[in-house]
Formats: sequence, C-alpha cells, structure tokens
Amino acid sequence: MRKLIMWNVITLDGYFEGNQHWDLSFHNVVWGQELEKLSIEQMNAADYLVFGRVTYEGMAAYWTKEEGVIADLMNSIPKLVCSRTLKSAEWNNSTLIRENASAEIKRLKEAGGKDMYVFGSANLSETFINDNLFDEYRIGIAPVILGSGRSLFRQGNAPKNLSLVSTQQLVTGGVVLKYSKNED
Repeated sequence: MRKLIMWNVITLDGYFEGNQHWDLSFHNVVWGQELEKLSIEQMNAADYLVFGRVTYEGMAAYWTKEEGVIADLMNSIPKLVCSRTLKSAEWNNSTLIRENASAEIKRLKEAGGKDMYVFGSANLSETFINDNLFDEYRIGIAPVILGSGRSLFRQGNAPKNLSLVSTQQLVTGGVVLKYSKNED
C-alpha cells in the first residue's frame, strides 16, 4: 500500500508560516545540504505531490521559474491539487481533485506504488489528519521562535497517538522528526 506522508518545516513554537501567506523566512535558517539531500530523496520516492490550492499556487509560481535538481523534480513529479475553487491546474503534470479529496487519496493509497507527499497545505492536512489518512509525519524544526503566525496543527484536530520513527539533527541547528501513525 502506498503511504501518505506529511512534510513540513515549522518553527520551534509550532508555526509553519508567519502572519502572511508565504512568510517562510525561517526556512532559510534550517536549509542546508542535509535538507536538500532529504528533499531529493523524498521526491525520488514519490509518485505524487499533494497540495491544497494556496500551496499549489505558491509552489507553481516559484518552481516553474527555478532551475536545478529540486526544481526539475518538482516540475516533473505528478501533482494532485485539491480545490473546489480552482478552474484548472496548469502546472506541469497536475491533476485537479475538485470533490472528496480524502476518498481519492484513500483510493490511490490502496492502489499501491511509491509514496505521496503533502507539502505545506495546512487546511488540506487538517482534513487528512481528521480522516486518518496520514501514515507518516515528517516535521523539520527550525531553531526559531517566531512568536506569531499560522500553526500547522490547529485546535480541534482529532487526537492521534504517534510512534517516533527517527530523529535527525542538522548542522544548521534544526531537527527532522519522523513519526508514524499507530494502527488503531
């Protein structure tokens, strides 16, 4: 069975972006050769990248103008964009899921293959958390206290007990934590 994996970088105080969309300056603090290597490994292990509308639009605007190994992977990997409001998904290899994203992701998980990764996409991730679809949570912690912003995990999510898979200390001072869901 294919796994659905969350990948996000957050601050020590739990924010995945600042007070404005795409306020991600703390990513520069934690980024380095280790996260670049991890990013390439994750994308090479992926059949799909899964995005909500806001993240999809931001990623498409950024990565279609970039060059290099990561840009090549981001632009070539099939992408699923879950949105009821988008009319089309123009970024290379993108498919629009307009209704019942959880059912479609569940179907794709059961079909097997390489993994699917959700980057950013807090609203969509909240849906997938509550529908118990994530198999693994990979969280990079930037050594930054932001003080305010948008939390990745909002109040009201269904409680989940997780098992620690691994930790990786980064030379930048960050940490990558990998958790798997406990089978119910």
